[in-house]
Amino acid sequence: MFHLQPFDPYGVLLVALLNPVVIAVAFFMGRDADQWQKVIVAAFAATCAGFLFLYALAYVRFVIVTGFGAPTGVFVAQFFLGLVWAFIGYRFRPDTRLRTVGKKDH
Repeated sequence: MFHLQPFDPYGVLLVALLNPVVIAVAFFMGRDADQWQKVIVAAFAATCAGFLFLYALAYVRFVIVTGFGAPTGVFVAQFFLGLVWAFIGYRFRPDTRLRTVGKKDH
């Protein structure tokens, strides 16, 4: 069981770094982004999904959250880490232009 204090920078960063939902959502949405502006949207969506996951864990008492500062800090930290993961996914996206060149619909 993990216990989040009202403001514990190490705990906030640890929860944000190890949230698998943020990593997966940001990376795969970043891969599907066809413009760099969509990377920011992917990071925000991953942050919201990761925060809901953290809320569900707190609801079943797997993670104990006390105070107000910890969830706010986790949200902000997850956004910036989600931005990094979404950018990594954006940089490693499959190039679809190569598959569509030369194909003609008759």
